[in-house]
Amino acid sequence: MTSHFFVVPQWQGSGSDRAMRLVDGALAIQGDLPESATTLVAVPLEAGDGEGTGIHRYSSLRLVRERQAREMAAVEATPITIGGDCGVEYAAVEHAARAGRTVLLWADAHADLNTPTSSPSGAFHGMVLRALIDDGVIAADDVLLLGARDLDPAEEQAVAELGIARVTPGTAAEAVAARAADGATGLYAHVDLDVLDPGEFAGVAFATPFGETTADLVFTLLAVRAALPLRGAGVTEFAPADAEAAVDDLPSILRIVSALTRPVEPASLR
Repeated sequence: MTSHFFVVPQWQGSGSDRAMRLVDGALAIQGDLPESATTLVAVPLEAGDGEGTGIHRYSSLRLVRERQAREMAAVEATPITIGGDCGVEYAAVEHAARAGRTVLLWADAHADLNTPTSSPSGAFHGMVLRALIDDGVIAADDVLLLGARDLDPAEEQAVAELGIARVTPGTAAEAVAARAADGATGLYAHVDLDVLDPGEFAGVAFATPFGETTADLVFTLLAVRAALPLRGAGVTEFAPADAEAAVDDLPSILRIVSALTRPVEPASLR
């Protein structure tokens, strides 16, 4: 599998007062990616306007989404999106889903299932998964939540009403395989780095206790990739406190990137 990286240093979708650190995080990851297989998607400097949507800074988010979609359409390799906030996943998942029924592994401490009316912050990174479902990009039955442990009441209700499945590192591949047997043909893997336990990964704005280990996350990504071909993936929300802190966290990120890009033998051939 040939991969191409799309670095999208978007901060406008974040609800954190440290949102600009996401720019530093995306560019720090870019420094370790192959230059010939990396595209930097331009993000506007301005915050943007809500345009009456109930989503803060929506005009900038819309512009980035259009640019990202255009850049992805011009490359045939499997796209790996490097955020930036989780809002960059809308264009990336939409791109993957155009190829057919896609299973979405959502590895994230948060479910991102709010709507503009239920969101306490108005930040799109807490709404992106719900938008993908409500817009018909991904079926709720094909969403698998891994590591979600900090949900708003409205999100808990959405999980129950939409029938969204929760998985663990030990059950994720089985859940993907079941959907493959039912007709799904591809996989998208979303990794918000706050899915990791803050005891071993510090560089996120919304650290949440009792997360996954890097080793378990890498195991899960390799296992689900063996169950279905990867159509795309995203690594988001890296917000290091400073350059030194970024260096400390980059080895874990690069292990995750490797798990998303290195060759994996399909389970059916083992």
